[in-house]
Amino acid sequence: MRTAVRCGAGALLVATLIAGLVGWRVVRAAMADLALPAGAADAIVVLGAAQYDGDPSPVYRARLDHAKDLYDRGVASRVVTIGGGKSADRTTEGAAGRDYLLAAGLPAEALVAVGTGSDTLVSLRAARTDLAARGWDDIVVVTDPAHAARASLMARDLGFDAKVSPVRTGPSVDPDLQPRYLFRETLATLFYLAVGGSSGLGSPVL
Repeated sequence: MRTAVRCGAGALLVATLIAGLVGWRVVRAAMADLALPAGAADAIVVLGAAQYDGDPSPVYRARLDHAKDLYDRGVASRVVTIGGGKSADRTTEGAAGRDYLLAAGLPAEALVAVGTGSDTLVSLRAARTDLAARGWDDIVVVTDPAHAARASLMARDLGFDAKVSPVRTGPSVDPDLQPRYLFRETLATLFYLAVGGSSGLGSPVL
């Protein structure tokens, strides 16, 4: 009995340390603010979020606006918007993001939409096929601060040379939501590290 208790306590301690380390990485990535120079990447990849009949949600608009800022600064000369849609949607997150940036003044030749995927991992896998065909391996991923660590991990596992540039405006940076969002992203990252798949836990707490 004593041996079993010690083994159980040891396992709990190890699990707590691992969870703490992953949580620390999530927080550190959320706080990172990379100084990206002009020409830093082949493409800026904007992770999708909710869109309503082609109108990006406030969370998605914040990501798209950040991608436009990076484009205007010359970080990359192409922007790739990714994400699928629900069965009843007339468009996809990828297409809605492309149209938003087109209306914001980006040239059509600089925009690529990949309208596949219901979560980060599936969307990045679909984008990988499209970007690999174009020879674009070096990317800057745009997403929310709490999501940055997991998005970076997935992108690198898929073979991208990926950097992440989190947004600094919009609903996802609301201080009242950050603890819950960071906690869910820690759980989602732990799940991904354990099984290498989508957890369903990573959607914004909004």
